[in-house]
Amino acid sequence: MGTKLLVLAVMGILGFAGRPADAAADELPAAAVARFAELALHCVGREYPNKIAHVMKSDADALPPHTLTPAFYGCFDWHSAVHGHWLLVRLLRSYPQAPWAAQVRAALQKSFTPAKLQAEAAYLGGADRASFERPYGLAWLLQLGTELGQWDSLEARAWLQALRPLQDTVAQRLRTWLPKLSRPVRSGEHSQTAFALGLWLDWARAQRPADPALLALLQERARAYYLADVRCPVEYEPSGEDFLSPCLAEADVMRRVLPQPEFTSWLAQFLPTAALDSVALRPQVVTDPSDGKLAHLDGLNLSRAFMLEGIAAALPAGEPRLPKLRALAAAHRAAGLREVTDAHYEGSHWLGSFATYLVTGRGLH
Repeated sequence: MGTKLLVLAVMGILGFAGRPADAAADELPAAAVARFAELALHCVGREYPNKIAHVMKSDADALPPHTLTPAFYGCFDWHSAVHGHWLLVRLLRSYPQAPWAAQVRAALQKSFTPAKLQAEAAYLGGADRASFERPYGLAWLLQLGTELGQWDSLEARAWLQALRPLQDTVAQRLRTWLPKLSRPVRSGEHSQTAFALGLWLDWARAQRPADPALLALLQERARAYYLADVRCPVEYEPSGEDFLSPCLAEADVMRRVLPQPEFTSWLAQFLPTAALDSVALRPQVVTDPSDGKLAHLDGLNLSRAFMLEGIAAALPAGEPRLPKLRALAAAHRAAGLREVTDAHYEGSHWLGSFATYLVTGRGLH
């Protein structure tokens, strides 16, 4: 089941790659969904190889990942471990009776203990860690909180309660950092501001009780960073190691902030129809999937797909750009899903999360 050939067969025979963006989770092919669960299960408890972003003050701080961050030490790095857990929660919530559900539940129970998550909160709040996993990893941590908070089950409520100290630490980090961030970061990798803002907005809107002050801050920052932007230079995309599109991510966050008429008008200036014909917006091909940085382009295809679907979903019916947006989304969806395999750990430890976000329409709900 681990070869690209079989994954292609599963997706092709069952119509997975061409499935519309609004397909319900329970309509997805069981074999393909199991693949995503299998990829995350393979990595959330796998400590090595590991790349840690750990500031040390002395030899005493030279500790293994499972000691430093006891819940999120697998999947090569902290942020991948976080969204690997999100993947498992997302799928378990949608498929609680699946054959792999018991294994997923056991993995989550092992990670989501109060003691481990309190240790995570203490680590994140430690001295010299103000920029730890900011903004990308922090965005996925709150996405994990969103998923647990929207799942009405006893186990989800218990796990969310255990996560709260860490979630509260992240929220406070946003309150402190965003007012000081005078300009957005427009990269195509982890430092990008737009993608993180989108996930943060989704989390803030899902909170019960609501935090209107934090939601207002996120909305104000998005407008301050992006509202005046016009003619995004899509021809400069992608950089050779991008897994996020600077232009599409910006449009994807602004559709969360602006009312539909205002967003439609803004998009016409920011991403004119002619820009959608740029060769730069065609699906990308990875020349060496065993190179972790070059493999980012597989993730770019997946993230472009879910961003294009989000942008299209925010436009009114009959909008002239919809056919092009949907065609681009479908092409990127097919290209991205073809590469979600376990052939190389450089991609398998994280691509399943992007694929799950895409095929379950997480950003659209």
